Amino acid sequence: MTKSIDSLAWQEGFLNLGSAFFTPLKPTPLPDCLGGVVSQSVAKSIGLSSGWELDQHNLEVLTGNAHLENRPAYATVYSGHQFGVWAGQLGDGRAIHLGTVQNGDESYEIQLKGAGKTPYSRMGDGRAVLRSSIREFLCSEAMAGLSIPTTRALALTHSSAPVVREKVETAAVVTRVAPSFIRFGHFEHFASNQQYEDLKSLADFVIENHYSHLQDSEEPYLALLEEVIAKNAALVAKWQAVGFCHGVLNTDNMSILGLTLDYGPFSFIDATDLKYICNHSDSAGRYSYLNQPNVFHWNLVRLAEALLPLIAPGQDEALIDAKVEQLKELLFQFPHQYEHFYQEEMRLKLGLTQSENALVEELVLLLDHNRVDYTFFFRSLCDVVDTASIAAISVIKDLFLDQLGVDLWLQKYLAMIPSEKAKVIAAQMRRHNPKYILRQYLAQKAIENAENGDFGLVHQLHECLQKPYDEQLEFSEFAKLPPEWASQISVSCSS
Repeated sequence: MTKSIDSLAWQEGFLNLGSAFFTPLKPTPLPDCLGGVVSQSVAKSIGLSSGWELDQHNLEVLTGNAHLENRPAYATVYSGHQFGVWAGQLGDGRAIHLGTVQNGDESYEIQLKGAGKTPYSRMGDGRAVLRSSIREFLCSEAMAGLSIPTTRALALTHSSAPVVREKVETAAVVTRVAPSFIRFGHFEHFASNQQYEDLKSLADFVIENHYSHLQDSEEPYLALLEEVIAKNAALVAKWQAVGFCHGVLNTDNMSILGLTLDYGPFSFIDATDLKYICNHSDSAGRYSYLNQPNVFHWNLVRLAEALLPLIAPGQDEALIDAKVEQLKELLFQFPHQYEHFYQEEMRLKLGLTQSENALVEELVLLLDHNRVDYTFFFRSLCDVVDTASIAAISVIKDLFLDQLGVDLWLQKYLAMIPSEKAKVIAAQMRRHNPKYILRQYLAQKAIENAENGDFGLVHQLHECLQKPYDEQLEFSEFAKLPPEWASQISVSCSS
């Protein structure tokens, strides 16, 4: 362990792929580094010891104001489909990679989001604002607390530098950490440009470093796709079960490792609305909560298309046709895999011994029709199972306009819970139904306070959301139903 960013066990990592994959460049310094907030659990995972954040040099590196000695920073190139339309070349428009760190048996890529322009910034300024940076820092760490695969956030630093969005805001940088930031879009880029040797190098790199058990497979690229499909089916099932809406599920925001990637206009659902759209730029609702599994499937088809030149190399049309049919069969399994994972997540939330698809569907429709607070309902249901008291049942029923509907559902549900095991089951349910999520109004309050120089609420939320299933009486205010004004909060891709 070390207190110095410079002294971490830096490796070549992604740089081994060669110049076709990235552009070396340095972050653009900001006029000042005003500190912010750090994640000690992430710091420990990459090899930093306690107190590392007290070294101003470390914070300057993570702001882009100081550079790692003899370590080339870089931005990567990728392409992708955005809102279902081929967008061509994209790339890291405001993310600059510091490199790859080894700690024990694990390796981590470290990148700065908001550290200045890159060759892939297009018309952007390469910066991120404090508002969106707080949201990304808190949500990536909240998702980790929920045990949902995600990129992590090591630090958030900020500056007095002005950044123009819908209004003038101030700049911030989030240090993001993940085993890899390789996206579906990286594969799409090289496939679309018919750079098949580079495409093969990328796939081989991913297999060697992240799916090493596939190296001896007879068809490693087909096996890679199969694993990526399964990982993403499991990921979106977890999102749906916890009520998380991403907002911008473009192919360039999809992780080859099945991680939650790129926190833009995300939201956890408050009042249940299956057609909920968290991104006000998404007028057609392509990325609505209900449509997320379908979009995952669509994006996986695009990845399969990008991998086809490796899975069926050469010009033999019969071989290509056979492999296309094989790919179709693999992709056809996604909806079934997703449904299996989703029903398992819901089984755990309800404390049942087996999946009860009809019961789950009936409940979800009840929650939707009555606009019941999703998180509050499931956490309150744990209390009903625990005590079966009139008071606990009343809390649940008061959430619904359709009192008869919820009463009938509760009768069917509670009949499946053995009374002699109720307390044990309730305790298990509390490990799958969070008491605390990053509600929009809490994030908004934290942002407004921080913009006025007070990061206290950011720190409190960060601490609370690391243990979202625990009671944490000191943070009980964060578990209350949101105020009416919370429904008016609107977020977009602008950050």
